[in-house]
Amino acid sequence: MVASKIDAQPEGWVYLPDAAATLAAGARMAATIQPGMLICLVGELGAGKTTLARGALRALGWGGPVKSPTYTLVEHYLISSLYFYHFDFYRLASSDEWEMAGFAEYFRPDTVCLVEWPERVTPYLPRADLEIRLAYLHDSEAAGRNATLIAGTEAGARCMKAMIPTAS
Repeated sequence: MVASKIDAQPEGWVYLPDAAATLAAGARMAATIQPGMLICLVGELGAGKTTLARGALRALGWGGPVKSPTYTLVEHYLISSLYFYHFDFYRLASSDEWEMAGFAEYFRPDTVCLVEWPERVTPYLPRADLEIRLAYLHDSEAAGRNATLIAGTEAGARCMKAMIPTAS
């Protein structure tokens, strides 16, 4: 569990009924992303982690494809002067691969790192600004997912607040 890497802060949550809502939550998060942030995405296969990342990247102005970095382990997006790295450590065979690949060098004050499957490399990750736990709803009356949001820093708290839609 990644939660041990961040201080306990009040949690928030967002109901995501479909892919469009997940994209919109990523877009709201993007409005408050700043260099130096680490955002961890936790959830089962198909829970919407890459869709959330796609929503953030689209809102930041990325017009190209956004695919899961499951096989490449990392995808790099240069958006204006922001270096955005999207990691997926699902296929990481051992923690030794972290060191051999030099992944620690990506986590710098001038980058944003969004990490899927952070639990596979927890000992190596810096403190997370925001952890987003995506979980399927297994309720006969509801479909979709819930996203539990846990802020580890003030920057993460701003992202968490931005992701929670306000009533109109």
